[in-house]
Amino acid sequence: MPSYDSTRGRFRLAESHLAVLRHRVEGERIPPELAEADHELREAGLTDQEGNLDILLAPLVSTLRAPVVVLHVEALGEHGTLHHGVTIGDGYVYSHESWPGAAESEYVRLEPTMLVWALARMVNLQSEETVEVATPVVETTMAALDAGLDTLDSLHGLTAEEGTDRVAEALRSAGVTRKSQLSTLAKLIVGLRSSWRMTAAWQGGDGDAPSPRVRGFAVWDCGPLGYWHRKLPAEPILAGQVADTSPLKLVRVDAKEVWTMITDLLPAAEEFAAARQQG
Repeated sequence: MPSYDSTRGRFRLAESHLAVLRHRVEGERIPPELAEADHELREAGLTDQEGNLDILLAPLVSTLRAPVVVLHVEALGEHGTLHHGVTIGDGYVYSHESWPGAAESEYVRLEPTMLVWALARMVNLQSEETVEVATPVVETTMAALDAGLDTLDSLHGLTAEEGTDRVAEALRSAGVTRKSQLSTLAKLIVGLRSSWRMTAAWQGGDGDAPSPRVRGFAVWDCGPLGYWHRKLPAEPILAGQVADTSPLKLVRVDAKEVWTMITDLLPAAEEFAAARQQG
């Protein structure tokens, strides 16, 4: 169910609720498949019987309708894939975070100065003590990675050492022969806590013609083994761009470096379309 928390100015809304709001703002009829979501918004007091939006929704809806920058976080963990992000508008900034098994995401207005902090919290960025590994750089192929990942479902009941040995054997069979690479990648796969990628999209400038711009990066969070920047395949990845023979390159980074990568993801003023700069 959609809801509003007045103490923190936050909303819980599903994609279906946002679709209803878009139809309402455009003055369009609500399609039958969104009737239930329309009813839920009225029950929550976010729209009235005529479909008019509560004034509290106005900043959020205006931001989502006309974004200047959209930041998206796709995080894969034990409970599947979650989608979070931040939408920057002309006057407001809103974050949204999902929860495993829940249809609704939580939308919260942000102060612009808290933007990087909010993105770092979405990926659980922590300055933790880490253990030594055989090599800070791992280079192999996506086929080898897939071979290692395919063993994870068979590790239940094994000790950590036995599980690592089984993954290492799969990697060896897939062509990973260098001892340091084999040892480190096997441990990373077994210790993988989550993986995530973060992208930024905005309307950039190419001469006088505006054009879409996207950039991003991906990270493995391996707990005590630290953070690993997936340099290859490089983000953003297009559909069909990655094959079994595509190179995989992981580079160990610390939390401070990840923070810097998040900061550098945000476009500078000169990267926007000329029309917006002049406006």
